[in-house]
Amino acid sequence: MSGTGRRFYRTLLTGLAALGVLIWAAVERFGIAWRDIAELLLGTVVVVAGIIVLAALCALVWTGLRRWLRRG
Repeated sequence: MSGTGRRFYRTLLTGLAALGVLIWAAVERFGIAWRDIAELLLGTVVVVAGIIVLAALCALVWTGLRRWLRRG
C-alpha cells in the first residue's frame, strides 16, 4: 500500500476514534442519554439528506434550463 493510502486510512481511523471519544464523553461525563444522541444523529442525517436532495434538484433545473435555452 502506498504512503497516501496509509495516510488516508490512518486519518480515517483517527477521526472515527475521536468521534467515539466525543460520544463516550457526552454520555459518561455530561450524562446525555443515548436516546438524545440518537435523535440528534437522526436529525443530522435528515438535514444532510435534504441538502443533497435540494442540490440534486438545483442541478437538474440548471441542466434542464441550459438544454432548453440551447434549443431555442
